[in-house]
Amino acid sequence: MLLEKDFIATSYQSIESASFEWSAPSNIALVKYWGKKERQIPANPSISFTLNNCKTVTKVEVVKRSENNDFSFDLLFEGKPKEDFKPKIQKFFERIEQFCPFLKEYHFKIDTQNTFPHSSGIASSASGMAALAMNIMSLEKAINPSISDGYFYAKASFLARLGSGSACRSIKGEVVVWGNHAEIKGSSDLFGVEFSAIHQNFKNYQDTILLVDKGEKQVSSTVGHDLMHNHPFAERRFTQAHENLSKIKAILSSGNVEEFIKIVESEALTLHAMMMTSMPYFILMKPNTLEIINKIWKFRTETQAPVCFTLDAGANVHVLYPENVKEDVLQFIQNELIEYCQNGQYICDEIGNGAQNLK
Repeated sequence: MLLEKDFIATSYQSIESASFEWSAPSNIALVKYWGKKERQIPANPSISFTLNNCKTVTKVEVVKRSENNDFSFDLLFEGKPKEDFKPKIQKFFERIEQFCPFLKEYHFKIDTQNTFPHSSGIASSASGMAALAMNIMSLEKAINPSISDGYFYAKASFLARLGSGSACRSIKGEVVVWGNHAEIKGSSDLFGVEFSAIHQNFKNYQDTILLVDKGEKQVSSTVGHDLMHNHPFAERRFTQAHENLSKIKAILSSGNVEEFIKIVESEALTLHAMMMTSMPYFILMKPNTLEIINKIWKFRTETQAPVCFTLDAGANVHVLYPENVKEDVLQFIQNELIEYCQNGQYICDEIGNGAQNLK
């Protein structure tokens, strides 16, 4: 079992320059993580689908420096300098320096872009931090070629977590568990692990993301997580997440789509119930979010199509369904749901395989 101390790089050589390029996808949790301890440790385990199309592509060029008294990096977002992203990268480097002591020896040119609109209301911190972590691990592999593939991916997930908790679930796909769980071998609070016992029914699962509100959330995820401290229902919620992870583990292996729907929708509503019952309380769903949920329920009842919804900490709706009903569900979205999307916009996605090396 890998411990925190195992991720500290101790022996490595030096290189003059190198360049790397990785893409990393967003992910959508089925059992939600809400609430965290110090050092980005989750208060409960979670499990997510790794997406395929919504991703961040990040290219990193490194050049050896003569001075190494501070971090040195330039940041381009979609080809242009992005000053307001820099504090987040600075903080990330500070958090991971003890595990990657070579960071100050290089100047980094980081060039990053998303395949989805930055202002779409889809969280880009998970895909962004995962893509950056993969590039940093490519640098570590270049200066220490002896590290194994298993260690490479585990440490990439570990580093990504220190940038954005859920980013650790964007390294390997299709389904990823993050957080210690009694029934999942190798599960850890420190990094995500691939869950591979997936029934054919959940292969190529579809996720159409309805963009209800493309504005910035009025409450950041960090603030939301912190409100779970002293939350009146926190302990019961953490227990429920363990129970639901046990259930969905069995469901994903057996292929029971009906039971999958129950857990996934309940988890989405529970997440928002936690927000509504914290102090201070807040509501991230919009009227159109509720309209869509009710339309999905009605459609499912009338057609028996195995379609369901989930939500992240925002107003957008992820519509989940098997590939074999794709045509019918997309027709339903066109006919009945598109009017509730901002500017009629939605994104078609599906289960993917995690980060990809593009060099």
